[in-house]
Amino acid sequence: MQHTNALSQREYQICNRCVMDTTDSQITFDERGYCSQCTNVEKNIISKLWFPDTGLQKLNNILDQIRREGIGKSYDCIIGLSGGVDSSYLAYLVIKQFGLRPLAVHVDAGWNSETAVHNIEMLVRKLNLDLYTEVIDWEEVQDLQRAYIRAGVANQDVPQDHAFFTVLYKKTHEYDIKYFLSGGNYATESILPTSWGYNAMDTTNLKAIHAQFGQRPLKKYPLLSFFKRYIYYHFFSKVNIIRPLNCLPYKREEAIELLEKELGWKNYGDKHHESRWTRWFQSHYLPSRFGFDKRKAHLSSMIMSNEITREVALERLKAPLYDENTLRIDEEFIIKKLNMEKSEFYKCFHQEHKSYADFSNQEKIYKLKDKMKKIISGIR
Repeated sequence: MQHTNALSQREYQICNRCVMDTTDSQITFDERGYCSQCTNVEKNIISKLWFPDTGLQKLNNILDQIRREGIGKSYDCIIGLSGGVDSSYLAYLVIKQFGLRPLAVHVDAGWNSETAVHNIEMLVRKLNLDLYTEVIDWEEVQDLQRAYIRAGVANQDVPQDHAFFTVLYKKTHEYDIKYFLSGGNYATESILPTSWGYNAMDTTNLKAIHAQFGQRPLKKYPLLSFFKRYIYYHFFSKVNIIRPLNCLPYKREEAIELLEKELGWKNYGDKHHESRWTRWFQSHYLPSRFGFDKRKAHLSSMIMSNEITREVALERLKAPLYDENTLRIDEEFIIKKLNMEKSEFYKCFHQEHKSYADFSNQEKIYKLKDKMKKIISGIR
């Protein structure tokens, strides 16, 4: 049974500049056939938030400040380490070019692939990184992920993502570190439709889904409230999130080549496929159940960063999302690891679509926060 996006009745259209299309329910097109996603990047991100050609001096000023404020401390910044391209390349830059003293933090939520583990080991050894690994209680993660499967929502990566960011914030506080350097970047992530998912940090939404479908209390799972993230950590701990890759010419494929050559790093395929769960979620669950192919967003971002052409992106989209044998192996692995009956798992997969909005959430508060941020930015 193949589920499709609820907007399947809308006349199909694909952007004439990138490869985003009407599987994004909120997308619109102008008279040129350019979509609202890449137009937003052009108007509101390029030269306003993203400085690949002119940001080096700005970045150097920030790095100088990080070094000064880190004097006398064991570490001057924190970086997340997943074994993926972006975080691995950032770790390389932080040591080899920036000359910083980072604490690398890895959060093990139970889904690391062998490739991700290998990459982390190579980075730690060859870059001489200090690594802190937090292993999330598997029984609680397992129960939370089962709850999300049963809920039938699109954003199945929340149980991992929420834990990752919560632990990173916690460690900045514990070590009195004011700077978290993120591998997040516009070169590969400037386009990501909000209609395809929801804010992983909405603790109210997470708790509501778990309360309805979970079976054990979340006693050890790391939770981060809106107040703690945006009030306590921002105004009292004064944690600054810095995205260095937005200030440098970042080409994902060049970064992969460098990491392979310099560090013995291994390529795991598409973006975020360092996790077996995320590979299944992005390459099968989302496209088969909702009609969302995240490759379109990543490739469109790379078009806007001039790393690839639209023709190359269209050619890559012709490749199958999953090798059938690999899909079978991954799905059997996931069902067993989640300790679900196959019948329940597939029943959940084929159930009626649900939205995050069907459960209690803090969307209004987050929208107000974003509105206030824009007003403050405008004043500045």
